[in-house]
Formats: sequence, structure tokens, C-alpha cells
Amino acid sequence: MDDAAAALREATQALGETSDSPRLDAELLLAHALQIERADLLLKLPELTAPAAFSALVERRRQSEPVAHIIGKKEFWGLDFQVTPDVLIPRPDSELLIEEAVRAFAARQPQKILDLGTGSGALVLAALSEFPGVSGVGIDASAAALQIAHNNADALGLADRSRFLLLDWKSPDWTDSPGSGFDLILANPPYVSTDAILSRDVAGFEPHQALFAGKDGLADYRIIMPALAKLLSPTGLALLEIGFDQANPVSEIATANGYHVELKQDLGGNDRLLILRR
Repeated sequence: MDDAAAALREATQALGETSDSPRLDAELLLAHALQIERADLLLKLPELTAPAAFSALVERRRQSEPVAHIIGKKEFWGLDFQVTPDVLIPRPDSELLIEEAVRAFAARQPQKILDLGTGSGALVLAALSEFPGVSGVGIDASAAALQIAHNNADALGLADRSRFLLLDWKSPDWTDSPGSGFDLILANPPYVSTDAILSRDVAGFEPHQALFAGKDGLADYRIIMPALAKLLSPTGLALLEIGFDQANPVSEIATANGYHVELKQDLGGNDRLLILRR
């Protein structure tokens, strides 16, 4: 075993070429190897020694494997979510959907929430954590992803207010199963062009069916948008995540389907969210 502080410095240096946040990655991996929280690691660092297993974790990250896959979890909206290669890793930019949902329903609670393409369940479960007593439905075309969503609902104590359905919106009549009259619909659908060049940690490790949406990245929006009429309550809102360069084309699809569109930017100033109202 090595001195933890020295091992952390070496790992940070080793990850410099792979990661945009090498120090954070190294801290998360070391905390995982020691089976403690990162806060405890930083507090007790001078007293700790790095276990032999730490170097293997660092090497996996050097090969571009995402930290979330290595440690098996990712924080989103202050909650820990189990993550595997079967689901997209929840990202901070997607927290904008929850932030805007909380703002939109400050004066009244939504009674029914629907998450289209739920994956890990991050969006619907984060929303349910903000709206006590509200129920939510998440749908996904991947049975493996839905198992992760179920696990996260159980771990967060939200299983009694959530339901997950195996549904593919590319199939006919898929809107018959979730129900209707949803006050809040959340969606982070696939929106990456099949021609896009992605970083190795995304392209090599995350599920392609949750990323790519045709040559222009708009294929799934064209399916989802007409379906909202059947799913959304008359006064409901649909919050859709978009790519940074997709505000205009996705807005055009929305307005063509009869929706008023409001655009929101993420913390980086990029177009990230469309809020749709009837």
C-alpha cells in the first residue's frame, strides 16, 4: 500500500491526458477503492493509505472507461444513481430539466409525471424527490435499463410512487400503455447525429441506442412530438433536452405540432432545453 496523498497525486498526473477533471476522477476512484465517501477521503487523507486495487481502477480510467462505470454510480440532483453500460450516465446539464420543472410548478404540484426514455430513472426519480405524493412513470425500450431504474427507485425509497414500462416509441400504439393526462413530461431522447464524432468515453462505453437519432439527430423528436397530444394534460408541460445546435429545428417540429416553445440555456450558456405548452 502507498501513502494516499502521494497515490492521489500520481493518479491525477496519470489521468491528465484522459480526463478533463483528473483530480476529481482520482479522488472518486480512491474513495471507491477505500469504500468511503469522497468527503471523508479529503478530510482524512493524511492518515490514509491507498489500497493495491486503486492502481487498477486508475488504469481503467486511463483507457477512457467512465468513472461512473468503474464505481457503479453517479450523483444527479444530489441523489446517487446506480449506473451501468446499459444506461446513459446522468449529466449535470440534464439537471436543468428538474430545475425548470420545480420553477414551473412552484405554485402547484404536478399529479402525474412521465419520463420518456428513462434509462437509469434519473429524471423521473429526481422529479419525484421534489414533489411529495406525486406518481411517475418511466418508459424505455431497454429491459436492462429498466432494471437499473427499478433498482434506483428502490434505493431512493421511491418505488411506491414510480412505475417503469418496457415500451419502444418506434412501435405502433405505444402511447396506449403509459396513460394520459400527464402534467409534466420529461424527455432526454437520443439526439446525436450518426455522423457525429464523440469522445472515446462516450462512444466506446455508453449505449448507442440512447445516443444516436439519424443523420440529423432529430428522428426521435419527430416521433415524440406528435405523441405528446395524447399524453399531455391540457395545462401540462413537456420539457425536452436538446443538443446545443438543435433549438431551431426542434422548435420548428414543436410549433408544427401546435406547441408554444420556450428555450432555456444550461450553465455553459448552450441551448439545452425546450419547454412546450399547448
